[in-house]
Amino acid sequence: MKLQTAIDRVSLEDAVELAGKLDGQTDILEIGTSLIKDYGNRAIEEIRAVLPKTELLVDLKTIDEGAYEFRQGYRYGGDILTVMGAASYDTLKACYEVAQEQEKTMMIDLLEVGDEKVAQLTDFEEAIFALHHSIDRKDKLDAVASVAAFHEKFPTIKRLAIAGGIDLEQAKGLAQQGLTEIVIVGSKIAKADDPQQAVREFMEGIHL
Repeated sequence: MKLQTAIDRVSLEDAVELAGKLDGQTDILEIGTSLIKDYGNRAIEEIRAVLPKTELLVDLKTIDEGAYEFRQGYRYGGDILTVMGAASYDTLKACYEVAQEQEKTMMIDLLEVGDEKVAQLTDFEEAIFALHHSIDRKDKLDAVASVAAFHEKFPTIKRLAIAGGIDLEQAKGLAQQGLTEIVIVGSKIAKADDPQQAVREFMEGIHL
């Protein structure tokens, strides 16, 4: 299982500094949506420049104009880009085709997406499907149970990621379960007193 560390809701200067410190320490570094909204493609360029060793995910949350947004995201340095599962099938297909053409990766954000829609997307075989528990929700995510339930419903989907307030114990549980390709961790690392130490703890926890 890979660790994706998300940086969000900070200044671009702080994001670049933290990304540079975490290069080579985490498997994937995520530029959160707020950084894209605040700084645009400049954020991708500047963070890409300090990540020679680490994959870069750009959380575009594309909902329309899929081909254009994905071409731009890859052009400026993203390795993995996100599209909302709630987008039209044609938008998702356009994003997937660009990802395949560029030999990059598409992640489908399943935030508030129902089973009927997910069932329509199973032909995107190389996409990563991300179970996403909204930061605005009041209930707590049971990550292991959520992954188990999803896998039972959609056994043909092989590439899974999960996000939503995941702590170290949940990450360890997901690693032991063995069904998740990527665990996405944000504030538990980025807001820690020592983010580099927090990354080391998560990496050790999920790679035992």
